[in-house]
Amino acid sequence: MFDAFLAGLQLVFTWPSPLYLMIGVAAGIWLGAVPGLGGITGVVIILPFTFGMDTVPALALILGVFAVTATSDTIASVMLGIPGTAASQATVMDGYPMAQRGEAARAFGAAFTASAIGGVMGGLAMAASLPVIRPLILSFGTPEFFMLGALGLTMVATISGASIGKGLAAAAAGLMLSQIGFPVASEEPRYWFEIMYLIDGLPLIPLVLGLFALPEMLDLAVRNTSISRVERDDTVTLSTGIRDALQNWWLVIRCSWIGIYIGMLPGLGGMIADWVAYGHAVQSSRGKDGGEVDPPFGRGQVRGVIAPESANNAVLGGALIPTVGLGIPGSASMAILLGAFTILGLAPGRAMLGDQLDVTFSLVWMLIFANIVGAGLLMLLSRQVARLAFVDGQLIVPLVLMFVFMSAWLDTPDIASWVTVLALGAIGYMMKRGGWPRPALVLGFVLGPVMENAFVLSSQTFSLADLATRPLTMILLALLVLAVLLSVRTMVKARRTSAARADDLPDSQTGHTLSIALGLICLCAFAAAIVPTFDWPRSARLFPLAIAPLGVVFAVLALMTDGRALMRPGRGPLHWPDRRSLLFLALLACMIATAVLLGQPAALLGFTALYLLT
Repeated sequence: MFDAFLAGLQLVFTWPSPLYLMIGVAAGIWLGAVPGLGGITGVVIILPFTFGMDTVPALALILGVFAVTATSDTIASVMLGIPGTAASQATVMDGYPMAQRGEAARAFGAAFTASAIGGVMGGLAMAASLPVIRPLILSFGTPEFFMLGALGLTMVATISGASIGKGLAAAAAGLMLSQIGFPVASEEPRYWFEIMYLIDGLPLIPLVLGLFALPEMLDLAVRNTSISRVERDDTVTLSTGIRDALQNWWLVIRCSWIGIYIGMLPGLGGMIADWVAYGHAVQSSRGKDGGEVDPPFGRGQVRGVIAPESANNAVLGGALIPTVGLGIPGSASMAILLGAFTILGLAPGRAMLGDQLDVTFSLVWMLIFANIVGAGLLMLLSRQVARLAFVDGQLIVPLVLMFVFMSAWLDTPDIASWVTVLALGAIGYMMKRGGWPRPALVLGFVLGPVMENAFVLSSQTFSLADLATRPLTMILLALLVLAVLLSVRTMVKARRTSAARADDLPDSQTGHTLSIALGLICLCAFAAAIVPTFDWPRSARLFPLAIAPLGVVFAVLALMTDGRALMRPGRGPLHWPDRRSLLFLALLACMIATAVLLGQPAALLGFTALYLLT
């Protein structure tokens, strides 16, 4: 075994493997930094270039792209408040507020250091666990997959906002949006309204870009300032963030193990791991006096960057374990990698753990070196990138929007993708102003098919009595209840210590008019979603009928939160949508109409020119 470990190291340093690893790292940095691209897109682009290549150089090229996108996606998350990939949503929570406080360099230092450590730990975990992985992975059945998804979704909903009702309603809305199109267990499409664009489901990239990119760019345009809201402070540097990560070394290690284990479980991956790690950081962090940390999570706490970045980089090492050892891809990206193994003549399972063991260990070394080199290169670039936080925002907005709409079009080449971005952008603006957590909606959308499949299979296979005899299911259920109780306690404590004036409270507690409107929209949508389900087969209606009534309850809870805020003595005036915000959205609508008439290039260039002129 040890000889194969050293043989794998020798393969990595045999020319031209180092060259292709560096090319992959450079490509991965760019793909992760551009919102909407990421590892899957990168491997799809890179894969044709590996045809005819030797096995190890081809793997070096592919692994270089995979390993670094989970690190470079931090750039968009911190600088723009847009998740570079779906696995960097939690980083937005504190990374973007740090950039707004002029601490982008500190956020980069902490994130890249934690990412490098997490990636190295993921690679070492893969090397150590290959002989013992089978019983660990096979201990999870469909009930456990459903409960783990529910746990991750609940943690996101309860920690990413100041109102549990709004968080749970947003999560339920994401689950319901995932029901559009063909279900996992029936051939009859649902909620597609006779629109061919929706028959295969709502695309993920336009949804994420609309929810996150447009509201942040709208806010930047209306405020007419730079990303940072304070003057530049040269004392807050990259080295400050590196020290933060090293001082919180125990948090880095714990969250890396969270990422490794969740990465091993098929169908979940980084989108769950970073939120579970973020929730762990929130619930395990205490201030000097035992109270809330300063600054609090969600407002620029550096541990809110360290935890998810440690986890999402460790996920790849964990995800490679079932892919290599059992031939079970843990995610869509791992499924593509499994296809690459087949093309290169590798046989996951017995062969890669036997005759091809040296090649398997070369993957471990590639993962380790790619994470270290990628983090080092990004640290060299981060000083220049951090300066963008102090550039006039009006120069950033049109450039970012051009990338946003181009990314949405490349993902799904249809003008409906632009309409989706605009519609979800308006919803994202309402959610941001009203204190509704957007990450909860996205995670619900991503986990919807996985949870529905597990839910339907579990309901057909197990009774409630059977589930009560499964220890892992009961443990996950207990953790879910505990997460809700801890969040309720934290929220009650925060409300008791908050200022009496409504203007000092978070948006989610001030009864914002947009929040009330969104609550009413959700209430009507959840109720209406129940009606058509009775005409569907049992397997197709089971999951929507489980989620929609819960959504009604959560929407009512959200409206009650706003109702209490409206009746609070001494509250300020109602907040109404800003006229300039509505004008910005109208300008984007005109751009889409122009694209229908004159084409996309003319619309994008016309919008950019008009924006800069006015």
